[in-house]
Amino acid sequence: MRLHPVSAATCSIRTRPWLVSIRPPGLDPETATVATLDTAGRWVLVAGSTVVVSMLGLFAMGLSFMRGAALVTIMAVLVVMAAAVTLFPALLGYFGRWVDRLRVPLVRHPQTQTTAGGHVLPSRGWTGWSRLIDRHSVIASLVGVGVLLVLAAPFLGVRFGFPDAGNDPAGRSTRQAYDMLADGFGPGANGPLAVVANLANGADKDLVNQLADQVRGTPGVATVLPPQLDPAGDTALLTVIPATGPQDTATENLVRTLRKHVIPAATGGAAHEVHVGGATAIAIDGTTNIAKRIPLLITGVVALSVLLLLLAFRSIAIPLTAAVMNLLSVGAAYGVVALVLQGGPVGELIGIDTYTPMPAFIPVLMFAVQFGLSMDYEVILVSRMRESWLRTNGDGTTAVVDGLAGTGRVITAAAAIMVAVFAAFVPSPEVTIKVIGVGMAAAIAIDATVVRMVLVPAIMHLLGRANWWLPRSLDRRLPQLHIEGRPGAFLPSPRSEAPNPHTRAPAPAGTTPGK
Repeated sequence: MRLHPVSAATCSIRTRPWLVSIRPPGLDPETATVATLDTAGRWVLVAGSTVVVSMLGLFAMGLSFMRGAALVTIMAVLVVMAAAVTLFPALLGYFGRWVDRLRVPLVRHPQTQTTAGGHVLPSRGWTGWSRLIDRHSVIASLVGVGVLLVLAAPFLGVRFGFPDAGNDPAGRSTRQAYDMLADGFGPGANGPLAVVANLANGADKDLVNQLADQVRGTPGVATVLPPQLDPAGDTALLTVIPATGPQDTATENLVRTLRKHVIPAATGGAAHEVHVGGATAIAIDGTTNIAKRIPLLITGVVALSVLLLLLAFRSIAIPLTAAVMNLLSVGAAYGVVALVLQGGPVGELIGIDTYTPMPAFIPVLMFAVQFGLSMDYEVILVSRMRESWLRTNGDGTTAVVDGLAGTGRVITAAAAIMVAVFAAFVPSPEVTIKVIGVGMAAAIAIDATVVRMVLVPAIMHLLGRANWWLPRSLDRRLPQLHIEGRPGAFLPSPRSEAPNPHTRAPAPAGTTPGK
């Protein structure tokens, strides 16, 4: 039994979408609160832990500007988890039956239907959808994977870099200044390269003039300004104007050519005393640094999340399929962002009218946040399935159908809230903020609909009893989390329940639903 939001006659608890529970008919508020914490409270802690694990992965990236965001997010999640198991039940005890007095106007509150054992039945719409996925699990699996792959395809052609004023809306003064500078002095004037030579170690100043001549003759260089020396005479600066813009691939190639070929040839043994900087060089170095650490992020977060799901659901297949589905979902979200950054009709819908490179930190941030939320929804969905699996003594089909039907409304409601939050970033004039909003909103929408409502249940239908297989030797060694709680322990006695025209006939005396 997982408790659901229903009418005032049976509802005792309304809280955030991932902690939604009610008391079955006949339970007093105190018992209903205890039942909620023993069932939904357990998977709140597990789901919150997956978000914390994902955020911890940002510390492995070595990016100082992300550590603060990761730490704040982790602290916020921990505070919410603590409040969910302490403050929330305390408030319920304070308000008692008054917790559901205030109704949302013009919203219809349907009557609750329960089974003979007191289990709340899901709505007909979600039940019908769940059974449809059951009947067409193969088609649903193929369609789900196909949709994710199609959405992910644009990411194959993505180009990393940092947006600049040239990607601002056409009406902004920064964009107008950028265009005027490019028209008057060439596109490379918006992204000059700074070649700096250290002369403090006895390097010959004539080396600077020789270096300037070599750089000036390099293909892709529009001009080189006269060398400038600092007052102490131990540092020389060469301002190099590329022939192409700062976001052009040719400019990136020019930076690599200067570092690997031109400078070593012109300076010989003093090549280590000459450095290439500027916005384009920073973008190249930053992207390279992040790219080297991304495998650490993905491997660490996925491994810890799989381990946590293994302990929670005592299954081999469920953690592995969850990891694969989440990675597909992340790839699809990356593809949506890449499509928007291409400009054109899709990009213009949110105010991006030029081809824009993707900042390398955005995929990292998206992965950490989306993977955590994806595991969050996975825990909500599969915990209900496991509960039904135990209650029905191993009926795999019923477990998947009940799990999807019982949590579909909760997951989609939670996702809708998050989509609305991130969609508020889209109107921002800053391209980076805009892209983060689009990426996160698309990621959550895709995960909550295509993945959780279609692909995961379809795959679980195909796997059948293999979903819940765990070697006996491993089963004995793993600690028991009992994420499903003890729902059967809180059901009222059938004889003590008042007659309810919306419930089925009570179960025979002596029967105890649950596992």
